[in-house]
Amino acid sequence: MADHRTPITLGASLKLYLDVDASVEWAAALRETAQEHPSVISGDVRLFVLPSFPALSAVIDVLAGSPIAVGAQDLFWEDRGAYTGGVSGADLARLGCTYVEVGHVERRRVFNEDELTIRLKFAAALRNGLTPVLCVGETAQIDAETAAELCIAQLDSAMSNSTGLRDLVVAYEPEWAIGQAEPAPSAHVVAVIEKLRQHVDGLGLADAAVIYGGSAKPGLLRTLGGGVDGLFLGRFAHDPAAFASIIDEAAGLR
Repeated sequence: MADHRTPITLGASLKLYLDVDASVEWAAALRETAQEHPSVISGDVRLFVLPSFPALSAVIDVLAGSPIAVGAQDLFWEDRGAYTGGVSGADLARLGCTYVEVGHVERRRVFNEDELTIRLKFAAALRNGLTPVLCVGETAQIDAETAAELCIAQLDSAMSNSTGLRDLVVAYEPEWAIGQAEPAPSAHVVAVIEKLRQHVDGLGLADAAVIYGGSAKPGLLRTLGGGVDGLFLGRFAHDPAAFASIIDEAAGLR
């Protein structure tokens, strides 16, 4: 797990919480931390951020030349065509994105995305050279073994018929833990991610990161220890100081 693998991956999504100006201010503060942090400079800690679509270009400009990668929170499954409101993976790559989130539970629940949609978007990410941040997770609180089986099924479905996979981030995000005061219990998280990690390794993706999201916050990474490859952060990372403390935690695992 994380104590045997490099780097530790920390991602943060701004969702639709921050406007463009606030997103730029947040990115600038994070850049200042990242480019002075030895573990980020060395590559032991890998950082990526996912701002909203309107803020993408400005955030990419702010973070240019820094050790922080930028990605998008979604993409459309086709690159061109009569798809009003669609966002092309080709355009995201041209803009400077290197990551793209696929299959978040809010996309599944609010926008009714099904497994076919997620599969098509996953393929679009690969087609355009973007690293997918694939979100998987169970809807209700169940035992870890059953949760892991559901997550593995989601992973296999998303990856089916896809080729050219070079890098992958799997974000385990149980729906019942998202937006809560506390994350899922540590023992549950570690047990599910261990099964996911074994499956991903079995697919020949030993360099992929399997990280946890779902009310992830400062202190969690230390509690999980080497049980995860990193964290996928939401609202608890919107304070740059909190994000900086999590980077310190990741560095401490080395």
